Amino acid sequence: MPGESGVAKKGSNVVEIAVSGRVTDATTNDPLVGCTVVLKGTQRGTNTDANGNYTLTVPDAGAVLVFGYIGYEKQEVPVNGRSTINVQLNTEASNLSQVVVIGYGSATKKDMTGAVKSLKPADFNQGIINSPEQLLQGKVAGVNVVSASGEPGANQNISIRGPGGVRTGSTPLFVLDGMALDNSSTGGAINPLNFLNPQDIESIDVLKDASATAIYGSRGANGVILITTKKGKAGVSTFNYNGSLGISTLARALPVFTADEFRQQVTALGGVLEDRGANTDWQREVTRTAYTQNHNLSFGGGADKLTYYGSVGIQKQQGILKNSDLDRYTGRINVSQKFLEDRLSLDLNLNATYTQNQRPPIQSLVGGAISANPTFPAYDDKGEPFQYQGGTNPLIPLKLEKDITTINRVIANISPSFKITKDLVYKLNIGVDNSSSVRDIQSLSNAVPQQDGRLETYNTYNRNTLVENYFTYTLTRNKSNLTALLGHSYQKIFVQGRNTSINKFPLGSIEPIYNPGIGQELTLVNNRPGGYALENELQSFFSRINYQYNDKYLLTATVRADGSSKFGANNKYGIFPSISAGWRLSEEEFLKSGPFTDLKLRAGWGQTGNQEIPSKITQALFTSQVSSTTSYPLSPDGPYPAGTSYSRLANPNIQWEVSTQTDIGLDFALFNGALSGTVDYFNKVSNNILLEVIPADPVQPAGTFWTNVPDMNITNRGVEFELNYRYTTTNGFRFDLGGNMTFIHNRVENSPYTVIPSGAASGSGLTSATINGYINNQPIGTFFLKEFTGFDENGISTFRDVDGDGIITDKDRVPIGSALPTRQYNINSSVAYKGFDLVVNFNGVAGNKVYDNTANASFYKLRLSKGLNTTPEAIAFPEESVNNSAPVSSRYLKDGAFFRLNNLSLGYNLNTKSLGINRWISGIRVSVTGQNLFVITNYDGYDPEVNTDRTVNGILSYGIDYLSYPKARNLIFGLNFTF
Repeated sequence: MPGESGVAKKGSNVVEIAVSGRVTDATTNDPLVGCTVVLKGTQRGTNTDANGNYTLTVPDAGAVLVFGYIGYEKQEVPVNGRSTINVQLNTEASNLSQVVVIGYGSATKKDMTGAVKSLKPADFNQGIINSPEQLLQGKVAGVNVVSASGEPGANQNISIRGPGGVRTGSTPLFVLDGMALDNSSTGGAINPLNFLNPQDIESIDVLKDASATAIYGSRGANGVILITTKKGKAGVSTFNYNGSLGISTLARALPVFTADEFRQQVTALGGVLEDRGANTDWQREVTRTAYTQNHNLSFGGGADKLTYYGSVGIQKQQGILKNSDLDRYTGRINVSQKFLEDRLSLDLNLNATYTQNQRPPIQSLVGGAISANPTFPAYDDKGEPFQYQGGTNPLIPLKLEKDITTINRVIANISPSFKITKDLVYKLNIGVDNSSSVRDIQSLSNAVPQQDGRLETYNTYNRNTLVENYFTYTLTRNKSNLTALLGHSYQKIFVQGRNTSINKFPLGSIEPIYNPGIGQELTLVNNRPGGYALENELQSFFSRINYQYNDKYLLTATVRADGSSKFGANNKYGIFPSISAGWRLSEEEFLKSGPFTDLKLRAGWGQTGNQEIPSKITQALFTSQVSSTTSYPLSPDGPYPAGTSYSRLANPNIQWEVSTQTDIGLDFALFNGALSGTVDYFNKVSNNILLEVIPADPVQPAGTFWTNVPDMNITNRGVEFELNYRYTTTNGFRFDLGGNMTFIHNRVENSPYTVIPSGAASGSGLTSATINGYINNQPIGTFFLKEFTGFDENGISTFRDVDGDGIITDKDRVPIGSALPTRQYNINSSVAYKGFDLVVNFNGVAGNKVYDNTANASFYKLRLSKGLNTTPEAIAFPEESVNNSAPVSSRYLKDGAFFRLNNLSLGYNLNTKSLGINRWISGIRVSVTGQNLFVITNYDGYDPEVNTDRTVNGILSYGIDYLSYPKARNLIFGLNFTF
C-alpha cells in the first residue's frame, strides 16, 4: 500500500524485501510522476514521487512488480532478489491507451467510435488565460474560437462544426466534473466561464459528432466540452507554486493622421481647421502598458483510501485601455474517499470564485481616440483632462464613467458510487451551481461637458441544481467486452434579475456608487425599478451500450429522452438516438505486418437537440399598457381604452431544433506511432428551426409569435484533417510537429424570408441598417449589401442597380461573402532537449469577410473636412466629393483572413539535484511566453478576429467590427516551484 516504509520486515517464516528505484521515460529519461508500482497478484502497491522514485516491500525474492502509467506500455519485472530496480517505460503507440472522458464515463482512445478530441495541460495554449475556450483555440479541428475582443474577460465566440440555429446560438454545452453548466450570463458583460482557474484543469475533452454528443440529448446539437479538474494521487504528496507577470501593449494601432498630417489634409479639403498647437496621439493617451499578475498555490496527495487536491489562485489583470481591470480569486478542493473494502467511493468537488470587473466606456473611448483632433492638448496646466467647448476630449469619459461588476460563484457536486456486484456500479451525482452578482453603472455629474449624473444597479441571481442517477454494467466474456449505461437526470435552473436607478447627483467628491442617497431626482418617471425571474426544468432518461469484439470490432449505441419546461405541452419530450461503429483494421492479420501501428475506420449517425431559447415563449403573455400597438380605438379618431390584451400568443406545439449528423472518420498511426493523424468527413443538418415570425394574418392580437419552421434547414458540411509527427532520440532530444485543418461549408435553405437580419450598423446616419443575415442558399452571416461600384461625375458613391429600375433601394442588396470562415488551420511545434523546451503555435482562418463598421462610421472625407480625425482610407479616392456620404455598402466589406503567431513559449527546468536543493524543492521551472506576437492579414482594423455584438431581435450577428476593444500583445514571465 502507499506509504510502505521500504524496510525489510521479519515475521515467523517470511522475510520481506525492500525494493526501491526510479521510473523514467525510456526516450527522454524524464521522471514519471505518479506511476503505479504494484506487487503482481495483490492489491499492494505505491506510486512514484515527484522525482519518479518509489519504495515498496515484497514478500520474497521471486516477487514480480507491475509498472503502469497512462500512455505507456505496462511492464512486469521480476525482483530476483534485487533491492534496487530502475525501470524505463516506453510510450504506447499513438497513445492508444489514453483515457478520454465521454460523458457519464470514460473510454480508451483505441476504443472510441465517435469524433472526440482530448487535450491535456501540455497541449493547452499558454499566456494570459481567462477561460477554457482560450486554452483550446486552434487545437481541435472543426472547433472555431473567436477572441472577439481584447477586453479582459470578454466573451469568447466558440462553435463546433459551424453554427446551426437562428435564435439559439452556437455555444456548446460545457460540463465541469459531471456538472452541466448553464450558458446564461452570471451578470455583467463578461464571460460566465471566467470563474474557472485554468491551472486547475486536468483535461478538456471535445465531443464533436452526434454519436458522441447524443448522450446529452437536447443540449448536444452544438457539441459538448467536458472539463475535468485535477485530482490527488495516492502515495504522492505535492505542493506547487505557479506565478507569472504579464506585460501587455497595444498590438496594432489604427493609422490615424498625426497632428501635422491632420493640418495638411483638412486644409487640402478646404475644411475648417481648429488648431490648438498640440501634437497628441489620442490612442496612446487612452491606452497603457498593462500588467497582469498570476499567483497559484496547489497541493495534493493521499493514501490508499483517500486522495485530495486543493488550490487557491489570484489573477489581477489590467486591460490596455485605461480603467479596464479584471480581478479573480479562486479556491478549489477535490476529495476522493473509498469505503467498504473499496466498494463505495465518494468524490467531492468544490469551487468558489470571486470576480471583480471594471470596464471603461469602451465605444466612446475608442471612438473619441480615433476621431479627436490631434492638435488639441490632452491635459491642462493642472494635469486634468483639457475641457473643450467645441470638441470632445476622450479622457473625460474615463473620469466620469464607471462600470463595475462583482460576481460570487460557488459550484459543488458530490458523487458517491457503489459497486453492487463486480460488474454493476451505481452512481449518484448531486450538483449545485450558485452565483450572485452586482453591476453598478455610474455617470458622475459634470459641468463641462454638462451632465446630471446617474447610477444604475443590476442584481442577478443564478441557481442551477442537478441530480443524476445511473447504473454502469460491464461484462467480459472470451473475446467480447460489453459496457451498458442506464440513467436518469433532473436539472432545474432559476435566474432572477432586479434593477434600480437614480438621477441627478450634485457636484462633489462623493461617488453615487457609495451613497445613492445623495441623488436628487426621486420620482419614478425615469427611475422605475425593474426585474424578471425565470425557472426552467429538464428531466432526462438516457442509456448507452459499448460493445467490443476481439479488440477489432466496436459498436456504440445511445439514446436519450429529454423533457423540458421550455417547450409546449404537446411536445415536452424529445428522443435523441445515435449509433456508431469502428473497425480496427490494424488488428487484422492481413495488416499486422504492415506499416500501420494503428488503423481504425469509424462511422456514426445521430440526432441531437437545441433548447437554448428564451424561457416562457410557449406561454401566452398579456399587457395592460395603453398605446396604439397594444389597444384598439373605439372609433377612428377616438381614444385608446384601457384594458388587457395579448402581446404573445401561446404555442403548445413548439419543440426542439434537431440536428442530424453523419460522421465518417479514419484514425491512423505509422512508424510505431511516430506519425499519427485523423481524417473526418461530417454532414450536420439542423431543422425544426426555432424562429420568431410575423403572423400571416395581419389581424392578430400579437405582432410576432414563436414557432418551428419545419422546412428550413441549416447545413454544415466539411472535412477535418489532423496530423502529428514526433521524433525522439536516446540522448533526450524530442521534436514534435503537428497541425490540423478544417474545410467547412455552411448553407441556409428554405427560409421563409428573403433575409433574416442578424447584424445592424451603428454610427451617425447608419443606425439599424442591415449588414448581414440569414439568406436562402447562402451561409449564415452572409453580408447583404448594396454593391459599391465607384463614384459618379460629382464624386458621389454609385451602387449596382440589381433590379434595373434606375433607383437604388434595399431591393438592390445582394449577398457578398460571409463572416464564417471556410478554412480553419493550426500549426504547432515543440522542441525539447535536456531541461530546455520551446513551443510554438500558429492559427488562422480564411474564406471569411469582416464588415468595418468603424471605418464606415468614422473614416470618410466629410468627417475629415469637419475637423474630425480619420485614417488615409478616408482620402483613398481623389475623385470622391467631400460632401459624399458613407451609407452601408460593400465599400467597407473587407477580407477577414489572417495567420497569427498565437503562442511562443521558451522554458527551462532546473536540475534541483545538481543544485543540492532536491530535498526541499523537487522542481523549478522558468519560462517566457509571447502571446499574439504577430498577425498577417489584409484587414486594416485593430484585429481581424472580431465580432462586435450587433444583434437584431435576439438573432446573433457575425463578423462586424465597430469600435472594438483593441487586442494586446503579451509578454509573460513565469516561475514554477514544486516541493
